[in-house]
Amino acid sequence: MLVSRVLIAGLALLLLPVDQTSYRTEIEQWRHQREEALKAEDGWLTVAGLFWLKEGENTVGSNRGNNFVLPKASTPERVGAFEFHNGVTTFQAAADVAATVNGRPTTRALLKPDSSGPPDLLSVRGLTMFVIQRGNRFGIRLKDNNSEMRRKFTGTLWFPVKEQYRVTAKYVPYDPPKKISIPNVLGGVEEETSPGYVEFTLNGQHCRLDPVNEGDGLFFIFKDQTAGKETYPSGRFLNTPLPKNGEVLLDFNRAVNPPCAFTPYATCPLPPEQNQLPVRIEAGELRYGH
Repeated sequence: MLVSRVLIAGLALLLLPVDQTSYRTEIEQWRHQREEALKAEDGWLTVAGLFWLKEGENTVGSNRGNNFVLPKASTPERVGAFEFHNGVTTFQAAADVAATVNGRPTTRALLKPDSSGPPDLLSVRGLTMFVIQRGNRFGIRLKDNNSEMRRKFTGTLWFPVKEQYRVTAKYVPYDPPKKISIPNVLGGVEEETSPGYVEFTLNGQHCRLDPVNEGDGLFFIFKDQTAGKETYPSGRFLNTPLPKNGEVLLDFNRAVNPPCAFTPYATCPLPPEQNQLPVRIEAGELRYGH
């Protein structure tokens, strides 16, 4: 009888809100870290400009006569020029302009884009610029620690944490991995490799999603029936660990807005058609601002 009572007491403890509270605390701490990353000096809230390069010379500075106009505060009227030829970008500083690339003073430097690893970082008077490649297009992304988006950021908003949206999905590998078409906000489409798909049932609806590989995990770009209402209209992102024993843990309480929700200068991917779900997922990050 004593053993039975001990077992029952142990089971009761497992059912108490302690575990739920622990899980909720974990998610809330993760959400706080997410917000701090957005607000950080290299976060998405500092992205303050995107300039597409044209073949030849692209002048840059605070004077409106430049091809790329920078914020005026303490920025020289002419910072220099980006010389762009056949996909290769070189920065030439104007006379008397103090510029650095990756922390080293420079007057002229070849700039590696983000398509081949971390890009080279050009810094001038508190502004940071680097080359991005999107398909066949090359541009200069500007980061400003004093950007209006960062100064006026009001914080992230979330659905309440609900364990029902922590779903164990069946993982089915593609053999071989297949290419899927991922559209983006620029109107282009890029082919990405999907290692397999996941399927699960949520709120009585059968769902299936195609991820792509990202680092040591999987990256899902999805859209559900809350999009355009409670959540960001274009969809949301979810990162997960790699599959284990034929399963993937999808924790939609960690679903987040794409960078485009916070800055107009991001180049976000959009959910492929097969990742537009027929169910409301009332979990994760709510839409920000307008």
